[in-house]
Amino acid sequence: MKKWVAMILALILALGQIAAVAEDVEDVAYDHLTVGNTTAFSGNFSTQLWGNNTTDLDVKELLFGYNLVQWEHDQGYFAVDPTVVSGIVVYDDEEGNRTYTLALADDLYFSDGTRITAWDYAFTVLLSVAPEVAAIGGNTNGYESILGMEAYKKGEADTLAGLKVTSDTMLSFTVAKEYRPYFYEMGLLRCYALPISVIAPGCQVKDDGNGVYIDKAAGTFTAESLQKTMLDPETGYMSHPGVTSGPYKLISYDGAVAEFEINEYFKGNSMGFTPTIPYITLKTVTNDTMIDELLSGELGLINKVVNTESIMQGIAGVGEGTVMMGNYGRIGYSFISFNCEKPAMSSQAVRQALATCLDKDTLVSDYVGNFGLRVDGYYGIGQWMYQMLTGAIEPPLEEPEETAPQADKDAYNEALLAWDELTMDNIPVYEMDLEAAAKLLEEDGWKLNREGAAFDPAKDDVRCAEIDGQIVPLDLKLVYPEGNTIADSLQTTFVANLAQVGVRVTLEPLPMAELLNQYYRQAERDCDMMYLASNFDEVFDPTLNFVAPDGEFVGSNYQAINDEKLYELARDMRMTEPGDVLSYCQKWVAFQERWAEVLPAIPVYSNAYFDFYTNTLQNYLIGSNGTWSQAIVEAYLSDPAEVEEELEEDSGLEDEELELDEGEEIFEDW
Repeated sequence: MKKWVAMILALILALGQIAAVAEDVEDVAYDHLTVGNTTAFSGNFSTQLWGNNTTDLDVKELLFGYNLVQWEHDQGYFAVDPTVVSGIVVYDDEEGNRTYTLALADDLYFSDGTRITAWDYAFTVLLSVAPEVAAIGGNTNGYESILGMEAYKKGEADTLAGLKVTSDTMLSFTVAKEYRPYFYEMGLLRCYALPISVIAPGCQVKDDGNGVYIDKAAGTFTAESLQKTMLDPETGYMSHPGVTSGPYKLISYDGAVAEFEINEYFKGNSMGFTPTIPYITLKTVTNDTMIDELLSGELGLINKVVNTESIMQGIAGVGEGTVMMGNYGRIGYSFISFNCEKPAMSSQAVRQALATCLDKDTLVSDYVGNFGLRVDGYYGIGQWMYQMLTGAIEPPLEEPEETAPQADKDAYNEALLAWDELTMDNIPVYEMDLEAAAKLLEEDGWKLNREGAAFDPAKDDVRCAEIDGQIVPLDLKLVYPEGNTIADSLQTTFVANLAQVGVRVTLEPLPMAELLNQYYRQAERDCDMMYLASNFDEVFDPTLNFVAPDGEFVGSNYQAINDEKLYELARDMRMTEPGDVLSYCQKWVAFQERWAEVLPAIPVYSNAYFDFYTNTLQNYLIGSNGTWSQAIVEAYLSDPAEVEEELEEDSGLEDEELELDEGEEIFEDW
């Protein structure tokens, strides 16, 4: 409970932000907002085919709208976006394949004024699975659920049978029976439009009745042409998408700063909101100076603050009435990723021994203080599964009426008991124990020195083992994002401990783009471990991440781990009937238990994100949106004094004391 005292204070301050306004505000034109984020750009703004980080994803949300389906944050499921889809028909054939036929709105436009049609959505899918994309390093493992995808990708079929376009506003997706049931089934329809005229000029998407395909007769669609149109560092669509569909369009990008302006052709998000802030600047900032930049007016919004000192400095600003804030649980975690293709890292015992040398509690306390929790699995504290398992949100059970049949009451009681018995207590936990770590290494054969003699901790620097006739030393390299302040904590809580059991680790900073290239296996990996943080997709389906089919590592198997049982548990979790939340959570726990045993990475912490922003930014509802780039569409800039008067009139809180009933208990659960 002690960990959450600061969180309770933060919540109280957030509730008090109505009064946190400046008394004197100059008469200025509110037409520009500068946003800061500590995560540097990697420049992958238009697709996830070449990977991206959280800042890239934020840019993508600004630039690309009109996704066919959207995640309903309050309800925890996918639904069609009514702005995009005007009608939907679902049909199951005799074999068990399910077809979703979608009628699209006829008033969707790209930022250059050209109309968006069903053909553009089909192009997105075809591009995402194209062998030409794979040839230049893209991960083409998406849309595997579409009927006929395997044959199409292997070149055994000229058309993609499960994706059809019958008019400019009609398209259908057929989910193959092998992918059913699928817990997040509507999420399989996620797709936004990409312009073929920019990416593959002259080419067309066609459908002659047997499914869609790219007609290349009048254009070029090759690995070489895509290397230019997609990946050119100055003009490529990945980093400089000029024709987009979201609330904003990109004006400029130089690697450190991106400039945006309103897309006048954007008709609105699913709630009908269009942006009102004319210009946005997004830039990389540092923990050391970003709060000062906010207080001085150089920044208008800082997104995803996790550093303890920065959070406390920001809260102090709120208390002084100069800034406002919001906080929300992270759906991701930080971790030390193992490159399991390396000889030493391929050993489960070595991975477990390394985890047993980490003083995780101290590391978490050093870096995120009271604003984060240690995690021991593949989850984040903002994920609905974790919150349901820890009691932060109630399971979807409805108690029967007194007059209900006894069978309904028995089923309810049985489900209630099953939820009560569901626990995360059996997920393996690795507490720091150097003696146990040394024993694990000894038993795994790491008992030689560099010359092949018996390891002597009094005089030898590292343990070694003989692997395939070679002496392999535990002389390892751990890379981390350049500029990240985690290095000092890693040195004292991890590296120093490892030295005591005969493992040498060298810490090395890498620019974020270079680090991600190695993590995504798009560049040769010259390290053994990587310190990273990642957010999970709403569709939690790790089946592709932890298995190597036919002995070949797939593109999204970033740890290069091959464990058939882990894959089967992930697949079992995925193949839960939509709506069967209890079964899904039971399978989620089983997956977590196996993941923590196999240990593809050392999980470290998950935390609360804090956004701090100027009191001229109004209606910034970050808690009910996925990220700032979604929340900013509904927000606006104005004189805070005027807004204060409006809020006081509307809320009746002008002379009343804010109270937080049972806030401590609620927030401890959260």
